[in-house]
Amino acid sequence: MTLSDAAGDRRRFADHPPTAGEIMQLVLAESGLSRTDIGRTTGLSRTAVTARVGQLLALGLLVEESGAESTGGRPAARLRFNAAGGVVLAASVGRSRIQLAVADLGGSVLAEHSMEVDQTIGPQHCLPPVVDQLYRMVTDCGRQLSEVRGIGVSVPGSVDPESGAMVSSAALPAWDGIPLRELFRRDLDVPVLVEKDVNVMTIAERRGPLRGVSDMIMVKASTGINIGIVMGGVLQHGALSAAGELGHVPIPVEPPVRCRCGQTNCVEAVAGGWAIAKALQGLGRDVKHVRDAVAIALKGDPEALGMIRDAGRRVGEVLSAAVTLLNPEVVVIGGDLASAYEPFVAGLRETVYQRSTTLATRQLRIVASTFADRQGIIGCAALINDWITSASAIDAATHATRNLNLA
Repeated sequence: MTLSDAAGDRRRFADHPPTAGEIMQLVLAESGLSRTDIGRTTGLSRTAVTARVGQLLALGLLVEESGAESTGGRPAARLRFNAAGGVVLAASVGRSRIQLAVADLGGSVLAEHSMEVDQTIGPQHCLPPVVDQLYRMVTDCGRQLSEVRGIGVSVPGSVDPESGAMVSSAALPAWDGIPLRELFRRDLDVPVLVEKDVNVMTIAERRGPLRGVSDMIMVKASTGINIGIVMGGVLQHGALSAAGELGHVPIPVEPPVRCRCGQTNCVEAVAGGWAIAKALQGLGRDVKHVRDAVAIALKGDPEALGMIRDAGRRVGEVLSAAVTLLNPEVVVIGGDLASAYEPFVAGLRETVYQRSTTLATRQLRIVASTFADRQGIIGCAALINDWITSASAIDAATHATRNLNLA
């Protein structure tokens, strides 16, 4: 930690003594701090540092390891984040399958599994075997259910942040309005976070090479078309958590095409995976899902290739407006259609650069997803881990423990 960093932190804590949760953020930012470093940075007394570090050790979020010798000749113990101090469960819900994972607190995936599930029967009926599978995965990788600290879930639609229910989902209408937290939590007294799938994909991308990017758009081109938006380093949800529904921006289409949302001429109605699959079925192709369409396109089917290229151009038409409005540094392309990356992105890239302003595209990068089809589980694990290690969650946990000890 540099002197300027330490001085900045000292000023930040000038008006209040830092909590255990805030101490945790210091260690996450710079692993290997000693208790002396923390005292020097925060201005806390040795007793206060010991108390707060003790709380974090008791929560299993930190470990203390012997380090290099201090100036006094005694080894200085170093504090490090304890990624092995528990596990989290991840469930990435799609229209035709659910991807599952068990990860440690650092986001490393310990086990993963994919299930084909009939989601049309509603979450009350299709999720119990999914949760059973998650529980089995925990024990199969040598951990105990008591070690589960939280569950991260992504779904293909906007989510009510209060209830954790999907709202207005064209992909899974049978799930609308049904709170999902308790269905996933079941017997575990742990936090469950439910988030829109493209936002979770965005979170995942910021765990890789794009970690330092403050302004980006994540495009999910799959059954539907959506974007995740990061501006100023903050994931944008909108007033009602409905931001990013790029697939339902209307475009000129003749004759008019009905979208599954009920409107006409949505870009998704001609460029979404469901629309491509439907069009190929009409040509006699054995296609049930967008993944099937991509598979035959990659084998050289001319109609499938043409439709995917045209889909890229159509998505580029509406994406160009977002690029002009938001001026992102990077646009990331993910989802099932991105598996046919070259044909899909060729038209998209050309259209974005033609239709966006020159300044907005001067330094713009359009890149493929780092994590491909593992974006969902990696993002779900990151979503819940970010919460578990947040200052507010840690301070709530230490407060609850203190009250329990006083009872």
